Amino acid sequence: METLRVALGARSYPIHIGADLLARAELYAPHLGPSVAIVTNDVVAPLYAARLRGVLERSGARVAEIVVEDGERAKSWPTLDRVIDALLAARLGRDGTLVALGGGVVGDLAGFAAAVYQRGVRFVQVPTTLLAQVDSSVGGKTAINHARGKNMIGAFHQPVAVVSDVATLDTLPERELRAGLAEVIKHGVALDASFFDWLEPNIEPLLARDRAALVHAVRRSCELKAAIVAEDERESGRRALLNLGHTFGHAIEAATGFGPWLHGEAVAAGMVMAAELSARLGLLPRADAARIASLLARAGLPTRAPAIAGSQWHSLMALDKKSAAGRVRFVLLEAMGRAKVQADVDASVVDEVIAAATA
Repeated sequence: METLRVALGARSYPIHIGADLLARAELYAPHLGPSVAIVTNDVVAPLYAARLRGVLERSGARVAEIVVEDGERAKSWPTLDRVIDALLAARLGRDGTLVALGGGVVGDLAGFAAAVYQRGVRFVQVPTTLLAQVDSSVGGKTAINHARGKNMIGAFHQPVAVVSDVATLDTLPERELRAGLAEVIKHGVALDASFFDWLEPNIEPLLARDRAALVHAVRRSCELKAAIVAEDERESGRRALLNLGHTFGHAIEAATGFGPWLHGEAVAAGMVMAAELSARLGLLPRADAARIASLLARAGLPTRAPAIAGSQWHSLMALDKKSAAGRVRFVLLEAMGRAKVQADVDASVVDEVIAAATA
């Protein structure tokens, strides 16, 4: 097991990474109250809920289980209301703990429930997808979706611990594994060129679920994200760099109805578009844009966007949370491993990128 720490003063917390961590009671015990609620979904629950519940009960906690539907549509008001109702029925007090067992949707939903239930209770992230292990479980962003945009209703609420057991990736569907690799690649593209250099020869071992390769990819991704979160917890500055590909990607998810495209798939196509925009603006060498698209394609990820009307692209991107003073701000690339946020991008160049990506 390897352990990192997200440095946020009194709200600092550990990220434990390794294989076969799910049943290690000592990783949970320091963070549990007298009552615990496991929030999971109907795909993950049959695989891991009973095992985790047994560990938590042996630690002395009274444990309830809340199972929601699988998929992005679970990040909704009706599902949140159902979770809150179950917490009340289980008599979870302010000294209780929520445990999010699942992927990014479960983590976002359970984290938001923990943020608003009785004005805030503790929660532990136990991510079971690669995307959640390398990205969404770290940093305290919690949310549900709105029909007009992704993650529009939420709060910053840091977990008290993250337990990333790479053994749970053995049961992850191939498509979900590939979607998680989009966020791994994003970290190299936006923040660390040497990590991108490592990913190019190691993408096949990652796809084959090589344990050592997975632990390294999860650890490096978490190191990069934890450093930025410690510096800019509420995304007032540098943390926005982690949204490379997301301005286009979130528009894809919203336009297609939150479900047909997995988040990582939309980010992959969005990353190609961001790299192409950077190249057309003269910021990024074309050879680097090609390397990015090539690695994403080797990971089995989409490098082209669905057919969406140009006016819809612009209206959806205008809702992006990085927007300021009514202007869309894009995360662009100055070089491999060096991203920046830029406003006032020529709309005609954006239209050219959209046309090229959807032709």
